[in-house]
Amino acid sequence: MTVTVTTDKKTDDQAETVDDAIGIEETAEEIVESEADSESDDEDTDEAEPEAATASSPGWRRRVLVGSVAFVFVAALALSGFLGWKLWQAEQVAQAGQQAQDAAVAYAQILTSIDANKVDENFDQVLAGATGEFKDMYSQSSVQLRQLLIDNKATAHGVVVQSAVQSASKDKVVVLLFVDQSVSNSTVPDPRIDRSRIKMTMEKVDGQWRASKVELA
Repeated sequence: MTVTVTTDKKTDDQAETVDDAIGIEETAEEIVESEADSESDDEDTDEAEPEAATASSPGWRRRVLVGSVAFVFVAALALSGFLGWKLWQAEQVAQAGQQAQDAAVAYAQILTSIDANKVDENFDQVLAGATGEFKDMYSQSSVQLRQLLIDNKATAHGVVVQSAVQSASKDKVVVLLFVDQSVSNSTVPDPRIDRSRIKMTMEKVDGQWRASKVELA
């Protein structure tokens, strides 16, 4: 009986040992499979990332290219508009300068020409082409000047021999004029030539260029 019990116990121990060994092997196999699956997933992820980067790279470059082209186009359009505006401004000033210069030449000849027999008509023409400071000054002095011209039977005829624009804006232009004036009166009946340099400031009033300041330079 003693031998029989001992034999059964050994058998049971061996069986338990075998079972434990089998369990350990199964656990080891599961760990190995789990690690293999993990490595496989990592490899799949690593392979997927370059593919995603490669797939997105052309789109990113396209967006950058489109943005750059749009920026260059907008910048060129803005520059073109600014240059066009500056050119238009320059043309406007140049046109104003030419118009004011022509008006100053015509007005200088009216201002430096007088006929004792047509004093009132001459004064009206001078005042019609004047404005501001010069118009006020001429109006105040015209009464005394009128009588002086009549008493001395004075006559004069002015001719602009040269003119140039000194400065210009769209509404105000300064013109330099060289004038030859032929003058005669009852005391000196033979005409003499007076040459003068006039600095005339022209201002645009109601669409017309008029003299606001006249200086002998």
